[in-house]
Amino acid sequence: MSERVVVVTGASGGVGRAVARAFGASGDAVALVARGRAGLDAAAAEVKAAGGRALVLPSDTAVAAEVDTAAARVEAELGPIDIWVNDAFTSVFAPFAQITAEEFRRVTEVSYLGYVYGTQAALRYMRPRDRGAIVQVGSALAYRGIPLQSAYCGAKHAIQGFTESVRCELLHDRSGVRITMVQMPALNTPQFSWVLSRLPRHPQPVPPIYQPEVAARAVLWAAEHDRREWWVGASTAATLVANAVVPGLLDRYLARTGFDSQQTSQTASPDRPVNLWEPADHADDYGAHGVFDDRSHDESPQWWATIHRRPLLAATMATAAGVGWFSGRRR
Repeated sequence: MSERVVVVTGASGGVGRAVARAFGASGDAVALVARGRAGLDAAAAEVKAAGGRALVLPSDTAVAAEVDTAAARVEAELGPIDIWVNDAFTSVFAPFAQITAEEFRRVTEVSYLGYVYGTQAALRYMRPRDRGAIVQVGSALAYRGIPLQSAYCGAKHAIQGFTESVRCELLHDRSGVRITMVQMPALNTPQFSWVLSRLPRHPQPVPPIYQPEVAARAVLWAAEHDRREWWVGASTAATLVANAVVPGLLDRYLARTGFDSQQTSQTASPDRPVNLWEPADHADDYGAHGVFDDRSHDESPQWWATIHRRPLLAATMATAAGVGWFSGRRR
């Protein structure tokens, strides 16, 4: 496969870091967009070590002008953008009543409007060429809100609706540009150590937890295969189905379990970093993984079944036909 030019926002840590490394391993040129310089430099080193080229672009995705400048530099220094991955986000772990208006606005600007600005920048170059792929890193929380994450859930819901609207417009225009959303499960990323939290105990992802490389493989697959949306992890599939069928029951279940399931037994440190206003990885690199390696899954059987659904279906039909033939013979 020839080298592609890929832009990854939020590339300094977590899922974005794993995605950038995966594209580097595919031999691609990867533009790394984020605020944290230490994380960006470390990500660039990993992309190069994996076999790709890297361009570091320190930018705040909440500022449209900075996103536009980053896109222009990619076109000028790496070449035409083939794939744009929106992943940058921030959040606040707290009951809604404890989140200030300024904090809620900041989360929305980064976690929702950052996707809008990234998509606008990508389409500005992709639509005239009539090719390209935009991948929105989503979450099961794009459909199902949970307690203590109102700002993040609101942003993911907004991305879902926004992406559907843009997709319809591209289809109307018969554009060759594709846009897809990948709904992720709980992931072991550094966000649980650097997101602003007012919880009494250390925040954690709701189990089951997956490693960010599971998400990265899904993003690469989504960038290369035409489908409107992808679900990653059995927990994501179960949550979205349950929310479609019995949302009221899920409300009550999460009201009862959602507070404890998002906190460990460890008391929260008063000195924990906060990345809401400034990057936590400006001087220190946090990498792709969080602190839950011992509890995280490296693989997702549900995702394996998703990408192998055609041969699995063919095998199932062949087996059924064989059983039918054998049963008929015995009669």
